[in-house]
Amino acid sequence: MFFSPDYFGPPWWFFIIPVIIIAVIVTTIVKGLATWMSNNASPITSVPATVIGKRTRTSGGGNDSSVHTSYYITFELERGERIELQVAGNEYGLLVERDSGTLTYQGTRYKGFSRRLG
Repeated sequence: MFFSPDYFGPPWWFFIIPVIIIAVIVTTIVKGLATWMSNNASPITSVPATVIGKRTRTSGGGNDSSVHTSYYITFELERGERIELQVAGNEYGLLVERDSGTLTYQGTRYKGFSRRLG
C-alpha cells in the first residue's frame, strides 16, 4: 500500500525543513565571517574611556550540556559615545565601573584597557 499508484512522494515539508535549517546555518556563518572581515579591516583605535557598565550572558546548561558565560563591558568615550565590547572573563574581573583609562579596540573586537592611576 505504501507505493500505491496514488502515492505522490513525501509531503512538501519533508523538503522545506532541511532547506530552512541549511539557510539558517549558512546565514550565521556569513554574518560571522562578515563581522570578522570588518574587524580586520578596521583600524586599531586607542581612546580615553571610562567603564560605565558590566554584564554577563549565560547560555546552555540544559539536559547535561555545559554552561557558557559571555562577558561584556560598556565604555563611555570622551565625547559621550558608548561602546559595548565582549571581553574575556579575566579582563571582566579586573575592571570596575568608573575605572578610567585608555581603551584599545578594533571594530567590535576588544584589544585592551590601560587603567589611568590617580
